[in-house]
Amino acid sequence: MLRPHTREAIARVRAAGTHVIVVTGRMFRSVLPYVQEAGIDDPVVCYQGAVVADPTSGTFLRHVPIPRAVALEAIDAVVAAGFHVNCYVDDQLYVAEVTPEARAYADFQGLEIHAVGPLHEWLRNDPTKVVAVGDPQALDELEDVLKPRFAGKLFVSKSLPHFLEFAHPDVSKGSGLQFVADRLGFTAAETVACGDGENDRELLDWAGFRVAVANAHEEILARADLVVPDVEHEGVAQLLDAFVDSLA
Repeated sequence: MLRPHTREAIARVRAAGTHVIVVTGRMFRSVLPYVQEAGIDDPVVCYQGAVVADPTSGTFLRHVPIPRAVALEAIDAVVAAGFHVNCYVDDQLYVAEVTPEARAYADFQGLEIHAVGPLHEWLRNDPTKVVAVGDPQALDELEDVLKPRFAGKLFVSKSLPHFLEFAHPDVSKGSGLQFVADRLGFTAAETVACGDGENDRELLDWAGFRVAVANAHEEILARADLVVPDVEHEGVAQLLDAFVDSLA
């Protein structure tokens, strides 16, 4: 559920005639309830930018999946390193087996889990993304190994400390938002972007004005033109209020 202040601030911005674009690493099905609660009908950027979806019809306006052969190579590398793997096909979550890591991830986002046995044997289509789940420090070490290995073949980034995500190399939150900007007719220079995680680097790099929440990843804080309070203090809602007030 959105907090009342956040919901009201979004409504004020939209009433002023400004687009509000949700840009997330989450699955479309997991973010849709929040988008609907906020009354947002602009396209939603999901899966780190691999999907742009229409929240009204559910149609995927953009979908850039990982080629199956590369996805299998990444899955094998993550499994060999001893980590749990999530695989996303057709906006559904698939795992080899329901592990504590899978359950924690699914419960965090309110998702149904489909256990299908070894993913290398099961996967027949190009997945939207692949996620390694595990200890944050161990995943940092895995990222250091796999980023150079898959350079030019995969986009690799942490979303949250426990999640290392893999997507098509042309995918990022920045590329997803560029697609929306082209579709709706606004520019990077006209865009204020707010982020907190490592996977928001490209989003902030794209936007004309960059905002970080106070508890953001150090790389995001270093990029920011402005730092607002953290989520517990509804910093983004305060930012939206300030924007609307500036129009008066």
